[in-house]
Amino acid sequence: MEQYYLLWLATSSIITFALYGFDKRQAQHSNQRVPERTLHLCALLGGFLGGWLGRLLFRHKTQKPVFAVVLMIATVIHVALMMFMRRM
Repeated sequence: MEQYYLLWLATSSIITFALYGFDKRQAQHSNQRVPERTLHLCALLGGFLGGWLGRLLFRHKTQKPVFAVVLMIATVIHVALMMFMRRM
């Protein structure tokens, strides 16, 4: 079960990271953006690592504190889930 969860987290993180990069590119070219709600949802569904990396590497969404808060919440949720699974 734990291995499937880790696979889910890795896949979600890759998708979230790609969305951060895509949104940054769209912003630079004044094109249609990825909704912030979508970025938050992806992080909460398991893509928090991709969100953190996307913020760091693309320097994207760093001026909006709500993104850091959502990523922190997602991190705590998923770390707690991982710890819970290990105890089962």
